[in-house]
Amino acid sequence: MSRNDGMESSALWSAGWYQHAVPLASPNFELRPTQTVVDLVVLHSISLPPGEYGGDAVGHLFCNQLDLSQHPYFQSLAGLRVSSHFYIRRHGELLQFVSADDRAWHAGVSSYGKSNNCNDNSIGIELEGIEGGLFEHDQYETLMALCSAILQRYPIAAIAGHEHVAPGRKTDPGTGFDWFLLQQGLGLDSRFFPEREMSRIEARV
Repeated sequence: MSRNDGMESSALWSAGWYQHAVPLASPNFELRPTQTVVDLVVLHSISLPPGEYGGDAVGHLFCNQLDLSQHPYFQSLAGLRVSSHFYIRRHGELLQFVSADDRAWHAGVSSYGKSNNCNDNSIGIELEGIEGGLFEHDQYETLMALCSAILQRYPIAAIAGHEHVAPGRKTDPGTGFDWFLLQQGLGLDSRFFPEREMSRIEARV
């Protein structure tokens, strides 16, 4: 990293809070284990109720403020304590719930590379959407800008989906997510991404 890169990174971040995100602090976090290296980004998809966009339910869930009486589906979330570092809405609005320096509760039982608990060493990014559904251009634009800023500040070695760190248990963001677009937009080598997704891209070309 050059001196200018360091100055730019400092301007973008303050104690793990990204300056271009709307901060909505969640109580659902903890300190990362001592000497943990943040080297993974995990991408998710979420909408509440599933398939309905534009409301505030996701933010309320992450802040333990979800009114369970507002929809029958919400009853299945009673007592759930989860969070993600970031949430990208359909029109590209970016919200942040946990400092990227801290451990959010987004991956659950998971493993990827040398990590056996991806919450320890990852930054979680939720995209408003459903598993297998398509995402909006504005979401990709925000995601690429955010990932670029994360890459400036943290020694990221991999970007994967929830489906890749918790296979058989999770399926998001799913087949509708454009890994090739993200790779090209970030200008990263294929080694940063799940081998399965890169193989699919190569088979398509």
